[in-house]
Amino acid sequence: MGRPELGSVVGAAAVFIFFSVAADSFLQWSSFGTVLYAASTIGIMAVPVALLMIGGEFDLSTGVMVTSSALVSSMFSYQMTANVWAGVAVSLVVTLAIGFFNGFLLTRTKLPSFIITLGTFLMLTGLNLGFTKLISGTVSTKSIADMEGFDSARVLFASHLTIGDIDLKVTILWWAALVAVATWVLLRTRAGNWIFAVGGGADAARAVGVPVSRTKIGLYMAVAFCAWISGQHLLFSFDVVQSGEGVGNEFLYIIAAVIGGCLMTGGYGSAIGSAVGAFIFGMTSKGIVYAQWNPDWFKFFLGAMLLLATLLNAWVRKRAEATA
Repeated sequence: MGRPELGSVVGAAAVFIFFSVAADSFLQWSSFGTVLYAASTIGIMAVPVALLMIGGEFDLSTGVMVTSSALVSSMFSYQMTANVWAGVAVSLVVTLAIGFFNGFLLTRTKLPSFIITLGTFLMLTGLNLGFTKLISGTVSTKSIADMEGFDSARVLFASHLTIGDIDLKVTILWWAALVAVATWVLLRTRAGNWIFAVGGGADAARAVGVPVSRTKIGLYMAVAFCAWISGQHLLFSFDVVQSGEGVGNEFLYIIAAVIGGCLMTGGYGSAIGSAVGAFIFGMTSKGIVYAQWNPDWFKFFLGAMLLLATLLNAWVRKRAEATA
């Protein structure tokens, strides 16, 4: 009962059974690969967002940061006529710098993370559009598909593997690896203890020697690293990037983490729970399509799941604390 992901596992089972009955094609192996891919595109970012929420903070810039990462890779490679891997490396440095900026400003100013990352969200949104139009003359980047290094980069960030009737995208492997690493960090390392302590009470954690500032900066840089991975997948999947993409996705990442058992107040949650939350997102988004329903209802189901999961998680936690 005390496991943070219990409520999300129950919810995932209910969603799976529901769409198994409502949509005949939902249980096909080919559909399973599609559901996993949809879940992985959210899950890659939901993992570090969950760790950040356990640490007691938010990041509203994650959606546009993914697009920023892709834009930097594409425009640097195209304008400098460099090997695509040079653009990928520059993008990693720039994206990590954005994460460091968020964490450093948070720890120095003591302002709420909501305000700081909202400001970053607005700045990145403007920069994405402004720089793209300034350099390329349009709202999208130029194709880099014929440049040196593109094919090898696509293998790492946007390839796929076919096993029988299942088409598995490489993002599924990235997602699984990130969940495993994050779970190990949370449950088996000193840094994991720091994350829980900082989220439970920063002042108390600082009093017993926890490096609060370093922990929070590290969490924001972890979010940035995963945004870089997602951004490279976006770029190498479609060759070009639209500068306005990513707006609103930050809420999907937070929703996946909350459905997975993370508390809005911090100090409680798990990486596995965020994975289950992302899987619920994947099942719902594709299940509605397979059931041939109007996709306009998707946001309604997502909101309903968020409320139900939050209520269930709160009830489970109270029951666990009462019997402890």
